[in-house]
Amino acid sequence: MIRSRLWKFLGLAIAIAIAMISCHSLSLPRTSTAVTVKLSGWGGNQVEQKLLKQVLQDFEAQHPQIKVKYEVISDQYMDVIKTRLVGEAAPDVFYLDALEAPFLMSQNVLEPLDGYITPEFDLPDFEPNLLNSFKYQNQIYGFPKDYSTLSLFYNKKAFATAGLTSPPTTWEELRSYSGQLTGKLNKYGFGEIPELARQAYKIKAFGGQIISQNDDATFASEPGLQGLQLVIDQYQKDRSSAQKSDVGTNSGSEMFGQSKVAMVIEGNWAITYLKDTFPNLDFATAEIPTINDKKNTMVFTVAYVMNKQAKHKTEAWELISYLTGKEGMEKWTGTGFALPTRKSVAQKLGYDKDPLRSPFVSGVSYATPWQAGKYPAAIVNNFDNQFISALLGQQPLKQAMVRAQTQANKQIKAMH
Repeated sequence: MIRSRLWKFLGLAIAIAIAMISCHSLSLPRTSTAVTVKLSGWGGNQVEQKLLKQVLQDFEAQHPQIKVKYEVISDQYMDVIKTRLVGEAAPDVFYLDALEAPFLMSQNVLEPLDGYITPEFDLPDFEPNLLNSFKYQNQIYGFPKDYSTLSLFYNKKAFATAGLTSPPTTWEELRSYSGQLTGKLNKYGFGEIPELARQAYKIKAFGGQIISQNDDATFASEPGLQGLQLVIDQYQKDRSSAQKSDVGTNSGSEMFGQSKVAMVIEGNWAITYLKDTFPNLDFATAEIPTINDKKNTMVFTVAYVMNKQAKHKTEAWELISYLTGKEGMEKWTGTGFALPTRKSVAQKLGYDKDPLRSPFVSGVSYATPWQAGKYPAAIVNNFDNQFISALLGQQPLKQAMVRAQTQANKQIKAMH
């Protein structure tokens, strides 16, 4: 009798213990296996921030074992990232602009991503021109999250007043139109932005290059000067173009929005800005007119990359592959402020047929990527300082560009 009670008691105790262990083990994985992946980027506008947070929430809902800690670095983004990479305190995943990519890819601080790619990820779906900006020594180090090319914006009312029925298709036509539009509804026909980021395709139009294979500056070559001379002649001889400071504005979009100029070459981001800020402005877009019978434009893109020191690389890849996968990218680019880097997403969202956005999509295949080698600051700063001086007539173009090139190459040599 005592023995049977004892067995019953032991049986009950074991059953309770098993139940407790089962309950405990059921609840354990949720807390013990949740991994935190740190993601860093720079601050965009509020709409952009809100949208990214929503996409990250969707990712977490589909991947309950991964938490994303999202951090905005507001100032000196690349300086902060580089400092943290040296100190082994960088985020697992972060934004990398194509301009800064060549240097970081060469420093062995980024994780090559080729080994993580599966057939389902559909690598061929990416626009090759964008993907190539994040390749180094035959390895892929980043997947572009979005992009913008440059296109021509023109004021439809100004065109109608001047009797112009369609946008210019060649640079000669653009200059002719610009003269006809100057002094009518708008003070100037064309808004010029003299930075290298907006001029590089003109250097390439006649066969010039920004840098050599050794990352030296080469923009002062005769073919490069030929493209830049078009800008100088329109500004100094035709007097039909203006830069933002000439008309008291802060950007190309603003001088166009305020109707200080009838045409401007801007990025896709200007569409949302103009619609929000100047709702009564009647404008259209077109591909940039050909120069020397060649189509060209610029393309600006940013990728998600993985820190080589990331502690949870599998989870970091899950995040990258979601954000740059078809579902995540459609959510991210669905509002139209950024364009999708996947061809299938662009088609699904209809951007290739959108009257305002189709010129941007058309331009991506032939665009010049915004890159200037491993030492972009030396190239960009020296070009911008001297080209503006030539534009203002303070020195001849050739002298200005040779000065800029010589100074840039001195600085680059010192950095080697």
